[in-house]
Amino acid sequence: MPKELSDFLKTAYKYGKVKDLKDAFEEYPVEEEWHKGKVENVLNEDYKSYSFYEIGDIVFVKEYSYPDGKKGENHFFVIIDQDNTAVPIENFGMLVSSNLNKLKFKTNKLLEKDEKNNLHKDSLVKTDIIYKIPNEQIIFKIGIVSYEKIEEYRKSFYDNLKSETM
Repeated sequence: MPKELSDFLKTAYKYGKVKDLKDAFEEYPVEEEWHKGKVENVLNEDYKSYSFYEIGDIVFVKEYSYPDGKKGENHFFVIIDQDNTAVPIENFGMLVSSNLNKLKFKTNKLLEKDEKNNLHKDSLVKTDIIYKIPNEQIIFKIGIVSYEKIEEYRKSFYDNLKSETM
């Protein structure tokens, strides 16, 4: 683990809470999302692709390959932290899902759609796991969440760790 990581990421790594993207796609299949993982279902506006992204950005992450070789589809994530020492920059995100049935889990937090996040539906942010997101996996940014929301998600992450380790 690089020593230059934020305290938040060091804690996440220490407790095994940083995972690869494939884990997010397996636990939250895009088939259950309103967009079904298809870019054409999301692109009804002019979203932009950037060379780097910032904490608080909601991004659409492109497909990857499952271990069995099958291609996974795209998913939304909110960037919660970054490793600025890596080249290219590695982002760390929490999964954003429109499957509100999973709000029953205390680690999932409601994210209501608004003009800043540009979500099409109220969604949830899964705050118990952090996913590594290389820049090259990001297709485009769709919106942003406030610094206060990022802090809320980090607090939920820490609260969950406390309840698991007690």
